[in-house]
Amino acid sequence: MTPSRRPRPLLRALLSCLTVTGLSTGALALGGGDALAAGTAQPLPAHLSAPYFEAWTGDSPAALAAASGNKYLTMAFLQTDKAGSCDAYWNGDTTQPISRTTFGADIAALQARGGNAIPSFGGYGADTTGTELADSCTSVDAIAKVYENLVTTYGIKRIDLDVEADSITNAAGIDRRNKAIAQVESWARCTHHSVQFSYTLPTTATGLAPSGVALLQNAVDNHARVDVVNIMTFDYWDGATHDMAADTMTAAEGLVGQLAALYPYKTDDELWHEVGITEMPGIDDFGPEETFTTQDAVKVERWAEAKGVNTLSFWALQRDNGGCVGTAGANSCSGIAQDTWYFSHAFERFNRG
Repeated sequence: MTPSRRPRPLLRALLSCLTVTGLSTGALALGGGDALAAGTAQPLPAHLSAPYFEAWTGDSPAALAAASGNKYLTMAFLQTDKAGSCDAYWNGDTTQPISRTTFGADIAALQARGGNAIPSFGGYGADTTGTELADSCTSVDAIAKVYENLVTTYGIKRIDLDVEADSITNAAGIDRRNKAIAQVESWARCTHHSVQFSYTLPTTATGLAPSGVALLQNAVDNHARVDVVNIMTFDYWDGATHDMAADTMTAAEGLVGQLAALYPYKTDDELWHEVGITEMPGIDDFGPEETFTTQDAVKVERWAEAKGVNTLSFWALQRDNGGCVGTAGANSCSGIAQDTWYFSHAFERFNRG
């Protein structure tokens, strides 16, 4: 009996890459000038500070980054313009597509200064209106092509996925998103691109809620590599008065324990290097009981450096000033007395190779 012929491992990999690149030609064609964009960005450092930038404000991210001393920005948000769509736009605005004409010059300026942008999908608004990309779009291939288009258009090295509210319990959307991540990671290997994925998730003061753990378990099941789990260490909404620095640390310790159960083959150092932290400077949406102070920023930065945390961030760059003392959850100021760009300067030292 003649044995069946099976592809050798190298041939299997080549065939897989041919399939992946064939499926992705449309995405490669969308970016225009993609080779230049992809070739100009430096690899991300092992540790970085990347505060969120509110992209809907009309501000220039490059100008605010230069003024505040930030090299990296997490740009929020990308979403569909309506539920059921597979087309993603900045702020869900159809006049702001993923294109070199939208934020392209700003992202290129960040890259020229040795930094980069981290585009972020979702956020509370999208996650409660069915316009988060993977909730809206039922095609894994189409979701993956949007992610690939970001990489080839802007030369970015990480994509952030802010999943909260309704999205964190949308099982179908979670599964599609993780399948798309795995597909993009395969595409990146085959096309010699470099892309990381971070999940930004709500947390308790002792770690992720079960819904967050289930999302990551689904990523494991779908062979989707999650490079950073970025916990939002604010808006606990538990009625307690919080020591925000101390609770950041216990939340991260709880997360590391949860990651250890998901990835039992990883060392403690490797697990800590998957941790991201996002603070909300000053008074958050809950109120004065959850106030992240300037002293907290110093404590968290030193602790994060000692632990080997991957990413420090805060919501948001436009809030990094003391223009509205006593106001909770404002979009344009922290609500506490502070020097302008205090939190940017406190976290900037975290950037190291």
